[in-house]
Amino acid sequence: MMRSDGNLLDHRPDEAAEHLDAFAALFDPTTFRHFEAVGVGPGWRCWEVGPSGGSVVSWLARRVGPTGRVLATTTQPARLASAARPPVEVRAHDIGTEEPPVEGGFDLVHARLPFIGAADQGRILRLMVRVLRPGGRLIVEDTDPALQPLLCPDEHGPEQQLANRLRQGLRRLLADRGSDLAHGRRLPRLLREAGLGGVRADAYFPLAEPACAALESATMRLARDGLVGAGIATAQDIDRHLANVAEGTLDLSTAPLITAWGRKG
Repeated sequence: MMRSDGNLLDHRPDEAAEHLDAFAALFDPTTFRHFEAVGVGPGWRCWEVGPSGGSVVSWLARRVGPTGRVLATTTQPARLASAARPPVEVRAHDIGTEEPPVEGGFDLVHARLPFIGAADQGRILRLMVRVLRPGGRLIVEDTDPALQPLLCPDEHGPEQQLANRLRQGLRRLLADRGSDLAHGRRLPRLLREAGLGGVRADAYFPLAEPACAALESATMRLARDGLVGAGIATAQDIDRHLANVAEGTLDLSTAPLITAWGRKG
């Protein structure tokens, strides 16, 4: 997945929702693995920050049970309307510009892709650390397209070459618009600088997963106008690539999702 740009990959609601769903299908399992590793369970107070989607909120709600709490905040709360029932509370909130919506005492704060459009990433992390109870855990996930830049790592034919050329063009377009394509690798350092201890991180990127095709299709349809308008690709290039993706013969990959976590002293 490429990091979302507010104007490039989030301007068509239906395709943006499809993009988010495909991303969740690919990466929810690794998110849930990290939740299990830190021991999320009955009675936990959790804050889910940003655009992870209803699947993450629902998983947390099942784990914390009726004695726990899940606060889910996002700039688009309508996307979480179906999950808004006890123990879940959904609020409109922008972590990039606003103070935390509550005082604190959280056992877990989790954020996936929290820095989209944010000018001060350190401030966002400090806010999330601030509302943790002593011993509480922060888990932050972000992509790193510069770490694994290929859509088709096995570039053995013209279809794969086209796919990689379009991916390189999209990376260039996002970079020109100010997206940070190497942010994920910095998460461990940033968590330590925010005051957390026991910081660890890992990375996961899928290869030849069916949801990779769904994610790529949604990404290309969202980015089509930008790519064509910038002269990076023609409409015919994109149509041909989308047809290749739909055939299911490309072994597609994504940028890795880097997960970093730590504990408040």
